[in-house]
Amino acid sequence: MTAPRIDTDTLRRLPKAVLHDHLDGGLRPATVVELAAAVGHQLPTTDPDELAAWYYEAANSGDLVRYIATFEHTLAVMQTREGLLRTAEEYVLDLAADGVVYAEVRYAPELNTNGGLTLTEVVETVQEGLAAGMAKAAAAGTPVRVGTLLCGMRMFDRVREAADLAVAYRDAGVVGFDIAGAEDGFPPADHLDAFEHLRRESVPFTIHAGEAHGLPSIHQALQVCGAQRIGHGVRITDDIVDGKLGRLAAWVRDRRIALEMCPTSNLQTGAATSIADHPITALKDLGFRVTLNTDNRLVSGTTMTREMSLLVEQAGWGVEDLRTVTVNAVKSAFIPFDERRALIEDVILPGYAAAL
Repeated sequence: MTAPRIDTDTLRRLPKAVLHDHLDGGLRPATVVELAAAVGHQLPTTDPDELAAWYYEAANSGDLVRYIATFEHTLAVMQTREGLLRTAEEYVLDLAADGVVYAEVRYAPELNTNGGLTLTEVVETVQEGLAAGMAKAAAAGTPVRVGTLLCGMRMFDRVREAADLAVAYRDAGVVGFDIAGAEDGFPPADHLDAFEHLRRESVPFTIHAGEAHGLPSIHQALQVCGAQRIGHGVRITDDIVDGKLGRLAAWVRDRRIALEMCPTSNLQTGAATSIADHPITALKDLGFRVTLNTDNRLVSGTTMTREMSLLVEQAGWGVEDLRTVTVNAVKSAFIPFDERRALIEDVILPGYAAAL
């Protein structure tokens, strides 16, 4: 039975929660152009619309490594205090305009130090920009709560430094940790000391796994490193045959480990073949705690409203499905239980009731 069509305006009004979204993958094209001119960085084009199209086309290669390479230009304009303040503030305002009420933004501070900023200056500047964005969004009547996930780059040697930063700023807007970068060939267990440190300090973390690499990556992230969530995790389907769950898949489902799924991004990197066949639908129907995310809004040419619309139009999702993944995301957010419950009871559920 096909779910009734939901129009885009209704989808935009629905309250949304996003757990997997990269700060350096979501800049406004016009901002990239203006900041690049200020710092003397050469772009493929200085026309904002053409630049947005360039990003989208470059990311549709089906290759995760090439997908990641598109970040050269956004990172180039995020090396100064001014660039970080602006991009962080605009990040919040763009989410608020898209109906997002809770978000966790992730970035790797080590990638923002080429202009002379220290790691602590990077973190404090981003937090300042996020706070300014949240204040403006609240004043405009579209409040959004944004927590920060600090990332270590799994192919470099500064992961423990990033983990130390997450511990240091855990009461100053940083809610958790992640490792990012090329997955294949860089297993999460290479950074076990960082994860053990985070666990000792009671800092939650997610790990990119099961996107470019399969079940061993997911197994390491969960059973060796102790991740509380999995970034992407589409390859967990390798452990499901004719609806029967293997041990790892059952562990993920039964322990309510959230899968931060990003349909459009997964198509671009070759981790999925179509929206209609994306594992998010089958996993949702099997009772996994799936969440819906954008990953990189500029690079993927997407928004949360667009991700919802694609699932409605191409995978037959209805309002209940969208509400389920939104509640799933808030349940698995790295903020205190009482705050999660309040978001669900006071914002998410009433927002769905009012919009429909």
